[in-house]
Order: sequence, then structure tokens, then C-alpha cells
Amino acid sequence: MKSPQAVIYLSNSSPISFLIYGLVITCLTSATVSASYGSNETDYHALLSFKSTITHDPDKVLTSWNDSFHFCEWSGILCGKQHKRVTVLILESQGLEGSLSPHVGNLSFLRTLSIRNNSFQGAIPHELGRLSRLRHLYLNRNNFIGVIPVNLSSCSNLEVLTLARNKLVGSIPKDMSLLSKLTNLEISKNKLTGGIPSFLGNITSMEVFSCVENPLGGSIPDTLGLWKSLTTFYSGGCNLYGSIPRSIFNLSLLVNLS
Repeated sequence: MKSPQAVIYLSNSSPISFLIYGLVITCLTSATVSASYGSNETDYHALLSFKSTITHDPDKVLTSWNDSFHFCEWSGILCGKQHKRVTVLILESQGLEGSLSPHVGNLSFLRTLSIRNNSFQGAIPHELGRLSRLRHLYLNRNNFIGVIPVNLSSCSNLEVLTLARNKLVGSIPKDMSLLSKLTNLEISKNKLTGGIPSFLGNITSMEVFSCVENPLGGSIPDTLGLWKSLTTFYSGGCNLYGSIPRSIFNLSLLVNLS
């Protein structure tokens, strides 16, 4: 589709003409974006919002995020071949600073979001709970604060959730037990309290669990014996007390126990 074109004649002495010219150009630019992206304009604006909350980009990784390229060609972005919607956003170890835009929750086809090992600050936006197709969420090694959003429980297809090495507080949300496909939960090196809750045993798909170096307290719940696929359990430095439940020793696939 060709971009809209217009021929505009102005009088050099008329400020009003220049104002009208500016408005027309704005409208034509908007129309060009709509024509280029069609129904995918939501993804386009969500990505621009992501970029707008980045305050420092030392490696200029977001330089390609402009209208010279379709957003599916932007650095760190992968799209579906048929629908041209964003399915993967990976920007790892890029030295990025800023906050995570809540508009990322509008990337409704997103399956993998990885921004680990950067310097993102602020709270984890609860709008991530809109990402019903999300399978992998890597937010570890940043500076996120606040609590683990309850809304993450709405990401019903989530398999991997890594929040380690941030500054998160509060307890593990009870609704997290609704993540029935979760295989990997890493929350180590935060400031989480409230113990290892017994309801986590409901996530019977769990394979890797790590909560190292949190002031959790409490004891290891017997319900974790329901994790029949568990291979790795790390819980050092969590102020735990009591005995190791007998049910843990029935986990025949368990290889790493710390």
C-alpha cells in the first residue's frame, strides 16, 4: 500500500498556514503508520512505550526501533510468520536502565519476555497478567522493587518464571498456585518473607525451585512432596527451621537438594 501523499501550498508570511501544514503532516504520518501496521498497530505502540521508559541505553540497542524498519525487524523482537504479531522480546545484558512499561501487557501474542541482567527499576507492572500466551518470563538480575504481582497468576500458560536477584518484598502470592504449567520458579536473593507456602504443592509440574537467600522463615511444607517431577530444590539462607519432610525423600527425580 502506498503512503498517503499530499501537495500543500503555503504562504511564507502566514503563521496559520504553517500551523495547518503541521497538523496535516501529523495526520499523514498517523495514517502512514496505520496503513503500514494495520491490525498490528497495538504492538507497535506498546513497543514504543517500552522504549520511552528506557532512560539509558549504552549499547544503542534500541536505535533500530524507529519507522525505518517494521517493528518485527527491530533488535530483540521476533514475530509470528503469519500474523506478524510480537511473540518474543529479548533484551538481555544490554545495560538498559529505566522502568518496565505497563503497555507491554498489550503484546497479547507474546510468549517470551526476557530482560534479565539489566538495571530495570520500579515495580513489576501488574498488566503483565494480561499476557495469557506467555510461557517464559525472565526478569532476574534487575532492581525491581515492590511485591510479586498477584495478576501473574492469570498467565495460565507460564512455564518459567525467574525473579531472582531483585529487591522484591512481601510474600509469595497464594494465586500463584493457579500456574498449573509452571516448571521453573526462581525467586532467590530478594527480600521475601512469609515462608515457603504449602499451596505451592498444587503446582505439580514443578521441576526447579530456588528461593535462596530470602528471609522467608518457617519450615519446608510436606505438600512439596507432590512435586513428582522435581529435579532441583535450593533453599539455603532462608532462616528455615524444623525437619525435612519425609515426602521430599520420595521424589525419585530429585538430583540437587540444598
